[in-house]
Amino acid sequence: MSLLSVKNVGKAFVSYRSELHRFARWFGLSAKPSEEHWVLRNVNFDIQAGEAIGIVGQNGAGKSTLLKMITGTLQPTEGEVQVNGRIAAILELGMGFNPELTGRQNVFHAAGLMGFSAEQINLAMPDIEAFAEIGEYFDEPVRIYSSGMQMRVAFSVATAYRPEILIIDEALSVGDSYFQHKSFNRIIEFQKQGTTLLIVSHDRGAIQNLCSRAILLEKGSVIKDGNPEEVFDFYNAIIAEKENSTVEIKYLGDGRAQTNSGTGEARVEVISLHNSQGEVAEYVEVGEQLELRIKVKVYKVVEALVLGYSIKDRLGQVMYGTNTWHTKQVIKHPQPGDEFDFIVAFPANFGEGSYSVQTALVDGDTHLTANYEWRDLALVFNVVNIDKTAFAGCLWNEPKITVEESV
Repeated sequence: MSLLSVKNVGKAFVSYRSELHRFARWFGLSAKPSEEHWVLRNVNFDIQAGEAIGIVGQNGAGKSTLLKMITGTLQPTEGEVQVNGRIAAILELGMGFNPELTGRQNVFHAAGLMGFSAEQINLAMPDIEAFAEIGEYFDEPVRIYSSGMQMRVAFSVATAYRPEILIIDEALSVGDSYFQHKSFNRIIEFQKQGTTLLIVSHDRGAIQNLCSRAILLEKGSVIKDGNPEEVFDFYNAIIAEKENSTVEIKYLGDGRAQTNSGTGEARVEVISLHNSQGEVAEYVEVGEQLELRIKVKVYKVVEALVLGYSIKDRLGQVMYGTNTWHTKQVIKHPQPGDEFDFIVAFPANFGEGSYSVQTALVDGDTHLTANYEWRDLALVFNVVNIDKTAFAGCLWNEPKITVEESV
């Protein structure tokens, strides 16, 4: 049995010509609404115990509405949500805290609403206070809290008891870096203990670190459900897509999906990676000097041509990326038929593993104004450690360590 099942769920917000029509609808009488706006429609998915799922999509796609229906604070217009476990959710900053009450008092009320007894809350209170780390402010009114302090208390009480399902809606984007790291560590610990995670975030790195699956919402419907890297690549293509552009998905030999999009005014014709001997290479050494060679052809008149690239690890997290807008190497007014060779020289200061190259041909600092071509998994290569000191991680940053006997 699924821990969470969403079946044919839809949510519509309606308005009526008068209050009389609204009252008539309450009593089961026929009263056609004057306006009906569907935020979600035909949403279906199941989540098993222990899974970690990321919900992604543009603003207005229906993500927060979906989470509110899962937690029961909003009822679906059609379909049903079945939950077989205790949910802890952080959907909005402050979790409905009363600004006139202290942090401690709000914790007591919030935990009570979560179903815990006074005895359980009193036992957990010292840990909640210690985790929040707001000092004497814990006994001050919440109205004087900063947004980061509210987030600290809200997260601390919501995660004071390990739930079967933990839902977080962009909450960790608020607050300082220290508490974000601390919060992620607690989430990872819960995950190891079997908690199911459901996270809404625009932070690609967070979802790809925590989640094994992602669901993409677009205009109230699920349009993709699968591997987080593939879903985010498709999501980026959707964002970049303009009126005349297309999104194309190709499956490579290893089963990974390569997402291409763009309007086609310019395209990458050839891309290759060369080692320190100038040879085309699939395997390179840690720290080796490399050249990424990219041939671009212009097919239509454009005002400007910018090449962007990024190197991603096997989870799709960007290790490094930039473009020729930032390096002040923009090509102005290229003509159809023009070809350009870009040579990107860099050291392979990466940890052992598999990496991919993503390319983008645009007109400025981002792909949002004009997306000529966006290509994920344009090239894949592997980094191996031949002669460097053994190390862990995705960055080669070999130190010089001095050891001296204390006098």
